[in-house]
Amino acid sequence: MNTMTPIQVLLVEDDEDVRQSTAQALQLAGFDVESFASVEATRARIQRGAPVVVVCDVKLPGASGTDWLPQIRAVDAELPVILVTGHGHIAMAVQAMREGAYDFIEKPFTRERLAAIVRHAVERRQLALQVRELRDALEDWHGIQALLIGRSAEMQQVRRTVMSLADTSADVLIYGETGTGKELVARCLHEHSERRRKNFVPINCGGLPETLAESELFGHEAGAFTSANRLRVGKFEHADGGTLFLDEIESMPMGVQIKLLRALQERCIERIGSNRAIPVDCRIVAASKGDLKELSDQHKFRADLYYRIGVAFIELPPLRERREDIPLLFEHFTLLAASRYARAAPTLSSAQIADLMGYDWPGNVRELRNVADRFVLGLPGERLTRLRGADAGPALPRGLPQQVESFERAVVVEMLRRHQGDQSATAQALAIPRQTLHDKLRKMGIAADEFR
Repeated sequence: MNTMTPIQVLLVEDDEDVRQSTAQALQLAGFDVESFASVEATRARIQRGAPVVVVCDVKLPGASGTDWLPQIRAVDAELPVILVTGHGHIAMAVQAMREGAYDFIEKPFTRERLAAIVRHAVERRQLALQVRELRDALEDWHGIQALLIGRSAEMQQVRRTVMSLADTSADVLIYGETGTGKELVARCLHEHSERRRKNFVPINCGGLPETLAESELFGHEAGAFTSANRLRVGKFEHADGGTLFLDEIESMPMGVQIKLLRALQERCIERIGSNRAIPVDCRIVAASKGDLKELSDQHKFRADLYYRIGVAFIELPPLRERREDIPLLFEHFTLLAASRYARAAPTLSSAQIADLMGYDWPGNVRELRNVADRFVLGLPGERLTRLRGADAGPALPRGLPQQVESFERAVVVEMLRRHQGDQSATAQALAIPRQTLHDKLRKMGIAADEFR
């Protein structure tokens, strides 16, 4: 199934017999070809971002192929130009390649060689246009879209929920696997609320020793215990007027849960060594990898604490359930890494895109970002996601039908977006009948009108 933009070959050749035979050879190889007798007749087709590649003879009446090359590059430097040359003009063609031509082919040439060169140029153009489209989309996004990136229905729902809850006082519980971006969502809740002028205070409950938890959360007075040399303001007090983010709350020791529950109920704390109650006005956002209701039923988490913080819920989907977001996210992380490491942002090959889309991403968005970093640093090799050894299987047990359905949905959504909801154009790009596409959209619950 082809998910790339269809590319047309612009053939420029003044000899009518050669033009017709070359066009026929390319059409038999599966290319969409439009033929021209001169550069002047073709100029209007050269635009920035045009889904075309150029196959042009060097010697032409009027402007030559080598004269035209710098003009094409001035319009779009990434548009591949393949020069066709006679034996006596090879040196000229080599010089043109140094000046930016994609390749050259010497007359007489075989159909197979011509098709191979054009096929590589078409693939390069497809990838360049895809990367450009992703970068343009990232530049157009702002606000919460620029933070919680994704076009999938799941991420659109997450953004809507965040915006509806942000300016309320409701405590929020965020569910999600490791690496899905729970802290990022918590920061978005804070930054889009009236509390954004005060502190966002994160604390990892899993790394909170029970012996130090009370001091860490509530602070202590100087001299409260042997090592208390000076007054310490705890996390609750530091978050006054802002947001306290309790990450991995499911791993908080039971003894600490009791003290936390009291502070949440009374919204005031006492520093160790003091009898003075200090009121605190902070919003609580908690995050968990596990189902706290289920853990409370198993007596592994306090039920009263669960019901205290379980007011509003946000569930973050794992990356494998929103595969249509992978190319956009990967491009975003690639650009960030290129800026951070002062490297050029490389372009993915079609095989690498397939590798990204087919992988299960057990580490979710965090793992994807690490792969993008390695990609920019030139470390991964041909297979981007070969992270756990050549024989490693998928991280999570998912059946083949579920994986195929998830991948197919991502492809259909991406092509609908590219063609702005036009079902005829989408069906043509996917090489399936329109009725088949219509049936798939109905089965998947996708409304094409949403992409217009």
